[in-house]
Amino acid sequence: MTSDYVSILSKEFSLRPGQVQAVIELLDAGNTIPFIARYRKEATGSLDDQVLRALAERLEYLRGLDKRRDEIIRALDEQGVLTDALSAQIAAAATLAELEDIYRPFRSKRRTRATVAREKGLEPLAAWLLVQPEKADPLAKAAEFVDPEKGVEDAEAALAGARDIIAETVSDDAALRKRLRELVTREGVLVSRAAKDEDSVYRNYYDYREPVRSIAAHRILAVNRGEREEFLKVSVETQEERMVGEVKRAFVRGASPAAEQVALACEDAWDRLLFPALEREVRNLLTDRANDSAIRVFSDNLHQLLMQPPIKGKVTLGVDPGFRTGCKLAVVDENGKVLDTGVGHFTLPGNDAGKAAAARLIKGFVKKYGVTAIAIGNGTASRESEQFIVSLLPELPGVAYIIVSEAGASVYSASKLAAEEFPDFDVTQRSAVSIARRMQDPLAELVKIEPKAIGVGQYQHDLKQNELTAALDGVVERCVNDVGVEVSTASAALLSHVSGIGPALAKNIVAYREENGIPSRAALKKVPKLGPKAFEQCAGFLRVRDSKNPLDATAVHPESYDAAKIIIAALGCDAKAVRGGIPDAMQRAKLYGAEKLAKEAGVGLPTLNDILSELQKPGRDPRDDLPKPLLRTDVLDIKDLKPGMELTGTVRNVIDFGAFVDIGVHQDGLVHISRLADRFVRHPSEVVKVGDVVKVWVVEVDEKKKRIALSMVKEKV
Repeated sequence: MTSDYVSILSKEFSLRPGQVQAVIELLDAGNTIPFIARYRKEATGSLDDQVLRALAERLEYLRGLDKRRDEIIRALDEQGVLTDALSAQIAAAATLAELEDIYRPFRSKRRTRATVAREKGLEPLAAWLLVQPEKADPLAKAAEFVDPEKGVEDAEAALAGARDIIAETVSDDAALRKRLRELVTREGVLVSRAAKDEDSVYRNYYDYREPVRSIAAHRILAVNRGEREEFLKVSVETQEERMVGEVKRAFVRGASPAAEQVALACEDAWDRLLFPALEREVRNLLTDRANDSAIRVFSDNLHQLLMQPPIKGKVTLGVDPGFRTGCKLAVVDENGKVLDTGVGHFTLPGNDAGKAAAARLIKGFVKKYGVTAIAIGNGTASRESEQFIVSLLPELPGVAYIIVSEAGASVYSASKLAAEEFPDFDVTQRSAVSIARRMQDPLAELVKIEPKAIGVGQYQHDLKQNELTAALDGVVERCVNDVGVEVSTASAALLSHVSGIGPALAKNIVAYREENGIPSRAALKKVPKLGPKAFEQCAGFLRVRDSKNPLDATAVHPESYDAAKIIIAALGCDAKAVRGGIPDAMQRAKLYGAEKLAKEAGVGLPTLNDILSELQKPGRDPRDDLPKPLLRTDVLDIKDLKPGMELTGTVRNVIDFGAFVDIGVHQDGLVHISRLADRFVRHPSEVVKVGDVVKVWVVEVDEKKKRIALSMVKEKV
């Protein structure tokens, strides 16, 4: 079937057959998507990570479709009902839904009205009616089937049973179901009404209707949740007369008395069998559509969050806010090493002595360790913590602060820190360390958190958890491998997301590193259970900064080291130059002749360009090119906000109908999609991304409900 897959995928993705064939072969050989995207560009035509993942998912679906196709063929063959026509129908089915429609009449069913009618011997009468003889009398024919012992008391009862059989036959017609499904999807209307007489967050949907074809994903999910929580009654409405007409056109011929009986059966089929089933299918289709859309948004947000630029070169004080037990403090150096810890009691009112002691402690940390940044966890008592820190800033020259993470995520992340690293720390102390490290390197710290617990996106608990997990794991894998990992300092959590390395192998690397050190990439081959295939997949994404071989600190794969040496020599440099970078490597290669150089090195142009890029900026972190996070030196209160006020904020979440922006008042403001730009915006992700620093204007403030409306277009204020 591989050739069929190549043909189908080539058309669907607008790719050359050779590209698709190469991807399938690489995937089947056990290569990871990050490895294929980075190191097999010549084979794939430089397809990126996202296209490769989409192609792999579609390939998996097609293979699952073929597996189900084979199962159905075997089942029909065993029943002795498989015909050439049926085989052709099954072969032509392009979706699982179409396959199941074809198989539906032959699938074993629970006891139905049609089953009972068949047991009464009424199937021949149903077959006779379906022929629809023009001049025959159905009552007279039905009288032949009257049998009180079988429960057929009279001719009317016989006709009723025959209509039940016809209704099921109509309902099982694959072509009709497909046509009706398309009609309901194209012309149906989703309707929601209040299920109880009380106010709720679902009040906007108490009398709501929107076409199935255009309803937005977030509204589908909202309606589903409202129905699940019994605040809403949800249904799909159709043009019933038209739908029944479609059913009759498929089965009724002429206007004979027999045809009238078939028409009655068609009406019953629609009301009792087809519409309830199609309504469920369309609701499921909408939910799947919303699920896919929400997962895409969640994935985009997570990618932006993980790829936020690190704030490098700052000794950082992490603050885990608290009331009763005080705020746990931890000072970490530029590399995340813990220098000191403490507790400050400065969040409870009236505790002047505690605040004075905390001020002395924090000032002492700043002076002793050269603290230049303070990271405050965004949770309980964070507002009070922020106010206290800001009050100290005039006495802490050169120090700024940032609000990071969520309370739950911080603690969760902290609990993932190796107990061996901080055997004497409790969870809040470890959380203070995590908060500081989260500011210094978001990716390295956030990978310790289950992706769906990070809190970007919407309705994550309502989504298909397996699909959500797979998508978000793919995002984490993509980010980790795009950035690269310093093997001498990386945690097992970070290493586990590197191409070709899972949790078990990551622990082996850490254990081997602690006992022997890892002086080079080649030394990784000595790690237990890290075989040739795993080394091939992971080596290019692991950096060994202090290796004797300067290429070990770059994204150049070991398989290309010989080529890299030829290239370096052709550029008129030696290996020593690599460590500091060759700023004009691209220009030198252009003067030399790129195609000539690629041929001499034995690589393709994509690999040549990747090597040259690494030679220019060895081990370049792609996050360094992005705007840095916003560090603050003041604090606002929601009471301070006035319409028209101009502020700078950080985008915290992007959803279907807008973006939430942190403007420093501990209550994110919403920029509705209509206020994101002075043009039509299909989706907020076209304009903003998580982590963006944006200028906004206050539109409206509701202190009681803690709602802040913002605009990114001054004219719309």
